[in-house]
Amino acid sequence: MPASCACCAGPEAVSPHAVDDRAVARWRFRTQLLDGRSAPDGPAAVRSLLAVQAENLDQTGWALASRSAAGLPPATMAGLLADGTLVRTHVLRPTWHLVHRADLRWLLELTGPRVRRQVGRQLERDLGLDPATVAACTDVVLAALAETPDLTRDELGAALEWAGRPLDGMRLMVLLAHAEMGLHLGSGTPRPEPATATGTGSATQTYRLLDGRLDPSPHADRDEALAALTRRYVLGHGPATERDLAYWATLTLTDVRAGIASAAAELESFEHDGRTFWHAPGETPPPRPRTPRVHLLHLLDEWYRGHQDSRLVVDADGLHPVGREPSIGLLAVDAQIAGTVRRTVRPASVAFDVTPYRPLTAAERRALDEEAARYGAHLERTPVLTVAGG
Repeated sequence: MPASCACCAGPEAVSPHAVDDRAVARWRFRTQLLDGRSAPDGPAAVRSLLAVQAENLDQTGWALASRSAAGLPPATMAGLLADGTLVRTHVLRPTWHLVHRADLRWLLELTGPRVRRQVGRQLERDLGLDPATVAACTDVVLAALAETPDLTRDELGAALEWAGRPLDGMRLMVLLAHAEMGLHLGSGTPRPEPATATGTGSATQTYRLLDGRLDPSPHADRDEALAALTRRYVLGHGPATERDLAYWATLTLTDVRAGIASAAAELESFEHDGRTFWHAPGETPPPRPRTPRVHLLHLLDEWYRGHQDSRLVVDADGLHPVGREPSIGLLAVDAQIAGTVRRTVRPASVAFDVTPYRPLTAAERRALDEEAARYGAHLERTPVLTVAGG
C-alpha cells in the first residue's frame, strides 16, 4: 500500500506502517536525537527540540550532551547562557525551559499570554499580590537589572525590600516567572559557587533584561506562528498527538487543531491506540537495534516529559509506577523504561545507583557500563556504577 500523501493525512488516514507502543517509542528516540542521530552542538540540539525543560540545569546539560556530536561540557553551557545564545526562562508551561534566542520571542508571544494570565491569577488569588502591586514590584526588579545586570533572585529580593516592597519565597519566584513570560527578563550569566566536601560547586541562576538580546519574530502573524510551532514540535518530538502538543505548549485544543490544519501539508499521520499520531513526512519506525541501547536520563528529559497524552509508550510492559514518580532518574533500554537511577555527584566521582525493573542481560549491562562512562566523562568525574540485584 503506498504511503498516504501528506495533504490528505488526517484523523481518518490509515497508516501504511505497522506500529505498536515500542515502535513509537523507538521512533521518538530517533526523532529526539538519542539513537542514531545527533545535532552538531548544544544550541542545534535545543533548536531541534524547540525548547528543553530545564529545572535542573546540570541534568539538562547531560540531556543536550547526549544529543550533540560535540558534547556540551558544563563550562560551554555556562558560556552559552552568559552570551545569550541560550536563555533559561519560564516559557510554554509555567516551568523552566532552555530556548535558543532565535525562538524565544515568538514562542513567548504565542504561548505566553495564556500562561501569564494563569500565573497572574496565582499571584493574586493564592499569594495575595493584586495587579497594582505586581506592576510596582516588577518595576523595581527591572530598574535593579537596568542598573546592575546578572543579579540573583536573592539580590532582587533585597532590591524589593530596600524599595519597601519585600517579597520572598514563592511570591518572589512567581513574580519573576510572571515577568519572564512578559518578555521583560531572562537568564543572565550563571554565578559559580564553590565546591563543598560532599559535592560539586553549582551555578546560581541570575537574571538579565531581555532588551536587545532576542531576535525578532520570523512569523508574520499568530496563525503562521501556530503552524510553525506545530511543525517544529512534531519534527522534534514526533510521532505525537494533538493532546501531547496542547500539554507541551499550554495551548487550547482549538489552537492546536488550527496549527495542525495549517501544517498538515508538511506532516503525515497514522492511527494507533485510538489516537492520531503526527510525524515528519517520509519517516517510518526504526527497526529494533541489534545491540542494546542504554541511556541514563532525567525524569524531566523531553523524551519522557515532552508528552503527556501518549507518554506511556515508553513503558509498554507497565513496569513504571504512574502518579508519584519513584526517582528523578530513569534507566532506558531500547527506548523503554527499565528501571530507576539515583545520581550522586562528588568532587572526583559520580555515583549511579541503578534499580532495574527486570534482570538486565549481559549485553545490556555492558551497554550500561559504557553509558555510565560517557556520563562520567561529561562531568569530568570517575563513574561509580552500582546495579541492584547484580
